[in-house]
Amino acid sequence: MINERLWNILVDSFPKLLEYGVKVTIPLTVLSFALALVTALIVALIQYARVPVLKQLCRFYIWITRGTPLLVQLYIAFYGLPSVGIFLDAFPAAVVVLGLNEAAYMAETIRGTLESVSKGQLEAGYCVGMSWTKIMVHVVLPQALRTAFPALSNSMISMLKETSMAATITVMEMFRQAQVINGRVYESLGLYVEVAVIYLIFCTVLTWIQHRGEKRLASYGGVRS
Repeated sequence: MINERLWNILVDSFPKLLEYGVKVTIPLTVLSFALALVTALIVALIQYARVPVLKQLCRFYIWITRGTPLLVQLYIAFYGLPSVGIFLDAFPAAVVVLGLNEAAYMAETIRGTLESVSKGQLEAGYCVGMSWTKIMVHVVLPQALRTAFPALSNSMISMLKETSMAATITVMEMFRQAQVINGRVYESLGLYVEVAVIYLIFCTVLTWIQHRGEKRLASYGGVRS
């Protein structure tokens, strides 16, 4: 049962947690996802084009990133790199690590959808005098990204939840703020359930946006919702 003290704590902490969610957690998610999407596109295109040497480097990057825990990567970037003279503030370090980590998974998704586009469309593009770059930009990539939209949307939702791990390198995001408040009032269960509810609200909004996007793309013959 929620007693009066706990109720007052939850009512008082909710706007503070929500503020840090809007001011820090959401921007951290958006910036990390933007970095992940750009990186994933580059890595996927290099593999799709089978660029010598670069393709092997991309496979190595994917292997390392997917094979090591995100928490360890955060610690290496924030606590480890200063030992070799590379200093990153907590927020930029979190953006870089979260972005590069998720990019490794997204690159495989995009690569798969690129390879699912019929090779005949590449040949048709060459026949009408289009360059490889124009074929990719105007023909292959639009189709591939429409197909990849649901998986990429899921990646963004996962990334939103993974931002809570940035608290381990002192980023004052929503979960870290809950820890700070709990250090004063010692109401772990109530506060952590409250922050979980806020994460759930954010993820629900993103899921709704994802479904709307899928329906819009389906109306253009892209993906089926």
